[in-house]
Amino acid sequence: MALTGAEEAVLVFDEIQKVEGWSEAVKRNWDKDTRDKRPLKVLLSGSSRMLIQEGLSESLFGRYEQLYLTHWSLSEMREAFDVDPEHFAFYGAYPAAVSLMSDDARFKSYVTASVIEASINRDIFLLEKIDKPALLRQLFELGVQYSGQILSYNKMVGQLQDAGNTTTLARYLHLLDQAGLLAGIDKFSMQHVRSRASSPKYQVHNNALLAAGQTGTFEDVRSDPIAWGRVVESAVGAHLVNEARKTPNCRIQYWNNGNREVDFVLCSGDAVVGIEVKSYVGANETGGLVAFKKEFPAAQTLLVGNVLSWQDILCATASQIVEAAG
Repeated sequence: MALTGAEEAVLVFDEIQKVEGWSEAVKRNWDKDTRDKRPLKVLLSGSSRMLIQEGLSESLFGRYEQLYLTHWSLSEMREAFDVDPEHFAFYGAYPAAVSLMSDDARFKSYVTASVIEASINRDIFLLEKIDKPALLRQLFELGVQYSGQILSYNKMVGQLQDAGNTTTLARYLHLLDQAGLLAGIDKFSMQHVRSRASSPKYQVHNNALLAAGQTGTFEDVRSDPIAWGRVVESAVGAHLVNEARKTPNCRIQYWNNGNREVDFVLCSGDAVVGIEVKSYVGANETGGLVAFKKEFPAAQTLLVGNVLSWQDILCATASQIVEAAG
Protein backbone atom coordinates (compact mmCIF):
# COMPACT_ATOMS: atom_id res chain seq x y z
CA MET A 1 0.00 0.00 0.00
CA ALA A 2 2.84 2.38 0.87
CA LEU A 3 4.77 1.60 -2.33
CA THR A 4 1.78 1.96 -4.65
CA GLY A 5 0.02 4.77 -2.82
CA ALA A 6 -3.17 2.72 -2.51
CA GLU A 7 -5.75 4.16 -0.15
CA GLU A 8 -6.94 0.72 0.94
CA ALA A 9 -6.34 -2.96 0.21
CA VAL A 10 -7.75 -6.41 0.90
CA LEU A 11 -5.53 -9.18 2.31
CA VAL A 12 -6.94 -12.70 1.98
CA PHE A 13 -5.85 -15.84 3.83
CA ASP A 14 -7.47 -19.16 2.90
CA GLU A 15 -7.27 -22.23 5.19
CA ILE A 16 -6.07 -19.91 7.95
CA GLN A 17 -6.79 -22.56 10.60
CA LYS A 18 -3.77 -24.59 9.40
CA VAL A 19 -1.35 -21.91 10.65
CA GLU A 20 -0.26 -22.43 14.26
CA GLY A 21 -1.12 -19.44 16.44
CA TRP A 22 -2.91 -17.65 13.61
CA SER A 23 -5.46 -15.86 15.77
CA GLU A 24 -2.83 -14.20 18.00
CA ALA A 25 -0.84 -13.08 14.95
CA VAL A 26 -3.94 -11.63 13.31
CA LYS A 27 -4.91 -9.84 16.53
CA ARG A 28 -1.43 -8.34 16.94
CA ASN A 29 -1.27 -7.05 13.38
CA TRP A 30 -4.89 -5.91 13.33
CA ASP A 31 -4.31 -3.83 16.45
CA LYS A 32 -1.13 -2.35 14.93
CA ASP A 33 -2.98 -1.43 11.72
CA THR A 34 -5.66 0.22 13.81
CA ARG A 35 -3.10 2.30 15.74
CA ASP A 36 -1.36 3.26 12.49
CA LYS A 37 -4.71 4.07 10.88
CA ARG A 38 -3.94 1.70 8.03
CA PRO A 39 -7.22 0.86 6.14
CA LEU A 40 -6.37 -2.77 5.42
CA LYS A 41 -9.30 -5.19 5.16
CA VAL A 42 -8.40 -8.77 6.13
CA LEU A 43 -10.48 -11.75 4.98
CA LEU A 44 -9.90 -15.07 6.76
CA SER A 45 -11.44 -18.24 5.32
CA GLY A 46 -11.12 -21.95 5.87
CA SER A 47 -12.78 -25.31 5.50
CA SER A 48 -13.16 -25.97 9.23
CA ARG A 49 -15.79 -23.68 10.69
CA MET A 50 -15.29 -24.89 14.25
CA LEU A 51 -11.52 -24.39 14.20
CA ILE A 52 -11.90 -20.87 12.84
CA GLN A 53 -14.66 -20.09 15.35
CA GLU A 54 -12.42 -21.25 18.19
CA GLY A 55 -9.64 -18.85 17.12
CA LEU A 56 -12.04 -15.97 16.66
CA SER A 57 -13.61 -16.48 20.07
CA GLU A 58 -10.28 -16.81 21.90
CA SER A 59 -8.33 -13.88 20.45
CA LEU A 60 -10.37 -11.67 18.15
CA PHE A 61 -13.35 -10.77 20.29
CA GLY A 62 -15.01 -7.61 18.97
CA ARG A 63 -12.69 -7.38 15.97
CA TYR A 64 -14.47 -9.38 13.28
CA GLU A 65 -17.64 -9.81 11.26
CA GLN A 66 -18.55 -13.40 10.47
CA LEU A 67 -19.83 -14.41 7.02
CA TYR A 68 -21.19 -17.96 6.84
CA LEU A 69 -20.57 -19.81 3.57
CA THR A 70 -23.15 -22.58 3.26
CA HIS A 71 -23.23 -25.75 1.22
CA TRP A 72 -23.62 -25.19 -2.51
CA SER A 73 -27.13 -24.46 -3.80
CA LEU A 74 -28.85 -25.98 -6.82
CA SER A 75 -28.23 -22.77 -8.77
CA GLU A 76 -24.49 -22.97 -8.09
CA MET A 77 -24.24 -26.68 -8.86
CA ARG A 78 -26.21 -26.24 -12.07
CA GLU A 79 -24.10 -23.30 -13.23
CA ALA A 80 -20.76 -24.95 -12.39
CA PHE A 81 -21.46 -28.61 -13.24
CA ASP A 82 -24.80 -28.68 -15.10
CA VAL A 83 -26.37 -30.79 -12.32
CA ASP A 84 -30.13 -31.24 -12.75
CA PRO A 85 -32.57 -30.89 -9.80
CA GLU A 86 -33.21 -34.64 -9.47
CA HIS A 87 -29.51 -35.53 -9.17
CA PHE A 88 -28.96 -32.55 -6.85
CA ALA A 89 -31.79 -33.73 -4.58
CA PHE A 90 -30.37 -37.25 -4.33
CA TYR A 91 -26.60 -36.68 -4.44
CA GLY A 92 -26.46 -33.34 -2.65
CA ALA A 93 -23.94 -30.56 -3.16
CA TYR A 94 -20.31 -31.55 -2.65
CA PRO A 95 -18.48 -30.26 -5.78
CA ALA A 96 -15.66 -32.81 -5.52
CA ALA A 97 -18.19 -35.66 -5.63
CA VAL A 98 -19.89 -34.60 -8.89
CA SER A 99 -17.68 -36.85 -11.03
CA LEU A 100 -18.73 -39.85 -8.90
CA MET A 101 -22.49 -39.44 -9.36
CA SER A 102 -22.47 -42.08 -12.09
CA ASP A 103 -21.05 -44.66 -9.67
CA ASP A 104 -23.21 -44.99 -6.55
CA ALA A 105 -20.78 -47.25 -4.66
CA ARG A 106 -17.81 -44.91 -5.15
CA PHE A 107 -19.94 -41.86 -4.36
CA LYS A 108 -21.15 -43.29 -1.05
CA SER A 109 -17.65 -44.45 -0.12
CA TYR A 110 -16.22 -40.99 -0.87
CA VAL A 111 -18.83 -39.13 1.17
CA THR A 112 -18.44 -41.50 4.12
CA ALA A 113 -14.64 -41.41 4.26
CA SER A 114 -13.74 -37.95 2.95
CA VAL A 115 -16.65 -35.92 4.33
CA ILE A 116 -18.38 -37.61 7.26
CA GLU A 117 -15.39 -39.22 8.96
CA ALA A 118 -13.11 -36.28 8.23
CA SER A 119 -15.60 -33.76 9.62
CA ILE A 120 -16.37 -35.73 12.76
CA ASN A 121 -12.71 -36.48 13.52
CA ARG A 122 -11.33 -33.02 12.65
CA ASP A 123 -14.14 -30.65 13.64
CA ILE A 124 -15.52 -32.44 16.71
CA PHE A 125 -13.22 -35.04 18.27
CA LEU A 126 -10.11 -32.83 18.03
CA LEU A 127 -11.82 -29.77 19.50
CA GLU A 128 -14.32 -31.06 22.04
CA LYS A 129 -14.21 -33.46 24.97
CA ILE A 130 -16.44 -36.32 23.85
CA ASP A 131 -16.98 -38.91 26.57
CA LYS A 132 -18.93 -41.25 24.31
CA PRO A 133 -17.62 -41.00 20.72
CA ALA A 134 -19.51 -44.14 19.67
CA LEU A 135 -22.75 -42.55 20.88
CA LEU A 136 -22.12 -39.41 18.81
CA ARG A 137 -21.60 -41.54 15.70
CA GLN A 138 -24.78 -43.51 16.43
CA LEU A 139 -26.70 -40.27 16.91
CA PHE A 140 -25.44 -38.97 13.57
CA GLU A 141 -26.33 -42.19 11.72
CA LEU A 142 -29.80 -42.34 13.26
CA GLY A 143 -30.38 -38.62 12.67
CA VAL A 144 -29.47 -38.98 9.00
CA GLN A 145 -31.76 -41.99 8.72
CA TYR A 146 -34.61 -39.87 10.15
CA SER A 147 -33.75 -36.70 8.20
CA GLY A 148 -36.98 -34.71 7.76
CA GLN A 149 -38.67 -36.51 10.66
CA ILE A 150 -39.42 -35.68 14.30
CA LEU A 151 -37.99 -37.95 16.97
CA SER A 152 -37.85 -37.12 20.68
CA TYR A 153 -34.65 -37.58 22.65
CA ASN A 154 -36.40 -40.11 24.87
CA LYS A 155 -37.25 -42.24 21.83
CA MET A 156 -33.67 -41.81 20.59
CA VAL A 157 -32.38 -43.16 23.91
CA GLY A 158 -34.40 -46.30 23.33
CA GLN A 159 -32.72 -46.89 19.96
CA LEU A 160 -29.14 -46.07 20.96
CA GLN A 161 -26.70 -48.22 22.87
CA ASP A 162 -25.18 -46.70 26.03
CA ALA A 163 -27.22 -43.58 25.36
CA GLY A 164 -26.68 -41.72 28.64
CA ASN A 165 -29.10 -38.81 29.15
CA THR A 166 -30.96 -36.48 26.84
CA THR A 167 -28.67 -33.55 27.73
CA THR A 168 -25.70 -35.44 26.27
CA LEU A 169 -27.64 -36.16 23.07
CA ALA A 170 -28.67 -32.51 22.76
CA ARG A 171 -25.04 -31.39 23.13
CA TYR A 172 -23.82 -33.90 20.54
CA LEU A 173 -26.53 -32.80 18.11
CA HIS A 174 -25.46 -29.18 18.60
CA LEU A 175 -21.85 -30.12 17.75
CA LEU A 176 -22.97 -31.98 14.61
CA ASP A 177 -24.94 -28.90 13.61
CA GLN A 178 -21.95 -26.62 14.17
CA ALA A 179 -19.86 -28.94 11.98
CA GLY A 180 -22.35 -28.53 9.12
CA LEU A 181 -23.56 -32.14 9.20
CA LEU A 182 -26.88 -32.61 11.04
CA ALA A 183 -29.28 -30.02 12.46
CA GLY A 184 -32.05 -30.37 15.01
CA ILE A 185 -34.93 -28.07 14.00
CA ASP A 186 -37.10 -26.73 16.84
CA LYS A 187 -40.89 -26.65 16.88
CA PHE A 188 -42.44 -23.29 16.00
CA SER A 189 -44.08 -21.49 18.89
CA MET A 190 -44.70 -17.87 19.79
CA GLN A 191 -43.14 -18.72 23.16
CA HIS A 192 -39.38 -19.22 22.79
CA VAL A 193 -39.10 -21.42 25.90
CA ARG A 194 -41.65 -23.90 24.56
CA SER A 195 -39.89 -23.96 21.21
CA ARG A 196 -36.52 -24.86 22.76
CA ALA A 197 -38.09 -27.62 24.88
CA SER A 198 -39.63 -29.39 21.87
CA SER A 199 -38.51 -32.61 20.23
CA PRO A 200 -36.15 -31.85 17.34
CA LYS A 201 -36.80 -32.54 13.69
CA TYR A 202 -33.60 -33.97 12.25
CA GLN A 203 -32.27 -32.41 9.08
CA VAL A 204 -29.03 -33.02 7.19
CA HIS A 205 -27.23 -29.93 5.93
CA ASN A 206 -26.43 -31.66 2.64
CA ASN A 207 -28.42 -34.48 1.03
CA ALA A 208 -25.19 -36.26 0.07
CA LEU A 209 -25.13 -37.41 3.71
CA LEU A 210 -28.56 -38.98 3.23
CA ALA A 211 -27.48 -40.60 -0.05
CA ALA A 212 -24.42 -42.12 1.61
CA GLY A 213 -26.68 -44.09 3.94
CA GLN A 214 -29.13 -45.21 1.25
CA THR A 215 -29.06 -48.89 0.31
CA GLY A 216 -30.73 -48.26 -3.06
CA THR A 217 -29.30 -46.51 -6.10
CA PHE A 218 -30.55 -43.25 -7.58
CA GLU A 219 -32.73 -45.20 -10.03
CA ASP A 220 -34.18 -47.35 -7.22
CA VAL A 221 -35.14 -44.38 -5.07
CA ARG A 222 -36.39 -42.30 -8.01
CA SER A 223 -38.85 -45.04 -8.98
CA ASP A 224 -40.26 -45.34 -5.43
CA PRO A 225 -42.70 -42.43 -4.77
CA ILE A 226 -42.48 -42.71 -0.98
CA ALA A 227 -38.68 -42.91 -0.86
CA TRP A 228 -38.36 -40.14 -3.46
CA GLY A 229 -40.76 -37.91 -1.54
CA ARG A 230 -38.53 -38.25 1.52
CA VAL A 231 -35.46 -37.33 -0.52
CA VAL A 232 -37.20 -34.23 -1.92
CA GLU A 233 -38.42 -33.11 1.51
CA SER A 234 -34.93 -33.53 2.94
CA ALA A 235 -33.41 -31.59 0.01
CA VAL A 236 -35.84 -28.71 0.58
CA GLY A 237 -35.11 -28.80 4.31
CA ALA A 238 -31.36 -28.70 3.71
CA HIS A 239 -31.78 -25.71 1.40
CA LEU A 240 -33.91 -23.88 3.96
CA VAL A 241 -31.45 -24.58 6.79
CA ASN A 242 -28.59 -23.22 4.69
CA GLU A 243 -30.60 -20.17 3.63
CA ALA A 244 -31.43 -19.40 7.27
CA ARG A 245 -27.75 -19.64 8.21
CA LYS A 246 -26.70 -16.93 5.76
CA THR A 247 -29.78 -14.69 6.07
CA PRO A 248 -29.88 -12.19 8.97
CA ASN A 249 -32.79 -12.55 11.41
CA CYS A 250 -33.98 -15.79 9.79
CA ARG A 251 -34.64 -19.24 11.24
CA ILE A 252 -36.21 -22.54 10.17
CA GLN A 253 -38.58 -24.51 12.41
CA TYR A 254 -41.43 -27.01 12.03
CA TRP A 255 -44.94 -27.19 13.50
CA ASN A 256 -47.31 -29.92 14.57
CA ASN A 257 -50.43 -30.30 16.65
CA GLY A 258 -51.65 -33.84 17.13
CA ASN A 259 -51.61 -35.49 13.72
CA ARG A 260 -51.49 -32.12 11.91
CA GLU A 261 -48.02 -31.13 10.77
CA VAL A 262 -46.31 -28.47 8.68
CA ASP A 263 -42.96 -29.59 7.28
CA PHE A 264 -41.13 -26.29 7.78
CA VAL A 265 -41.82 -22.83 9.17
CA LEU A 266 -39.70 -20.03 7.74
CA CYS A 267 -39.37 -17.04 10.08
CA SER A 268 -37.71 -14.10 8.33
CA GLY A 269 -37.97 -10.78 10.12
CA ASP A 270 -41.64 -10.31 10.98
CA ALA A 271 -42.78 -12.75 8.27
CA VAL A 272 -43.85 -16.31 9.18
CA VAL A 273 -44.42 -18.84 6.38
CA GLY A 274 -45.65 -22.40 6.89
CA ILE A 275 -44.24 -24.65 4.15
CA GLU A 276 -45.60 -28.05 3.14
CA VAL A 277 -43.48 -30.04 0.67
CA LYS A 278 -44.99 -32.24 -2.04
CA SER A 279 -42.78 -33.89 -4.63
CA TYR A 280 -45.35 -33.94 -7.41
CA VAL A 281 -47.62 -31.43 -9.10
CA GLY A 282 -51.27 -31.45 -8.05
CA ALA A 283 -50.79 -32.54 -4.44
CA ASN A 284 -53.53 -31.09 -2.28
CA GLU A 285 -53.00 -32.50 1.21
CA THR A 286 -53.20 -29.18 3.04
CA GLY A 287 -54.74 -30.20 6.38
CA GLY A 288 -51.58 -29.21 8.26
CA LEU A 289 -51.43 -25.82 6.56
CA VAL A 290 -55.11 -25.14 7.29
CA ALA A 291 -54.63 -25.97 10.98
CA PHE A 292 -51.45 -23.88 11.12
CA LYS A 293 -53.20 -20.90 9.54
CA LYS A 294 -56.09 -21.26 11.97
CA GLU A 295 -53.76 -21.18 14.97
CA PHE A 296 -51.56 -18.40 13.56
CA PRO A 297 -53.83 -16.16 11.42
CA ALA A 298 -51.06 -13.65 10.68
CA ALA A 299 -48.84 -16.32 9.11
CA GLN A 300 -48.60 -17.08 5.39
CA THR A 301 -48.67 -20.60 3.95
CA LEU A 302 -46.96 -22.17 0.95
CA LEU A 303 -47.66 -25.55 -0.64
CA VAL A 304 -44.53 -26.59 -2.52
CA GLY A 305 -45.69 -28.20 -5.73
CA ASN A 306 -48.44 -25.59 -6.16
CA VAL A 307 -47.23 -21.96 -6.08
CA LEU A 308 -43.60 -23.08 -6.32
CA SER A 309 -42.33 -26.46 -7.46
CA TRP A 310 -39.74 -28.18 -5.28
CA GLN A 311 -37.23 -27.49 -8.06
CA ASP A 312 -38.03 -23.77 -7.80
CA ILE A 313 -37.71 -23.58 -4.05
CA LEU A 314 -34.24 -25.15 -4.19
CA CYS A 315 -33.15 -22.01 -6.08
CA ALA A 316 -35.12 -19.48 -4.02
CA THR A 317 -33.81 -17.16 -1.34
CA ALA A 318 -35.64 -16.62 1.95
CA SER A 319 -37.04 -13.29 0.73
CA GLN A 320 -38.25 -14.88 -2.53
CA ILE A 321 -40.04 -17.62 -0.55
CA VAL A 322 -41.76 -15.01 1.63
CA GLU A 323 -42.78 -13.09 -1.52
CA ALA A 324 -44.18 -16.22 -3.17
CA ALA A 325 -46.22 -17.06 -0.06
CA GLY A 326 -47.63 -13.54 -0.02
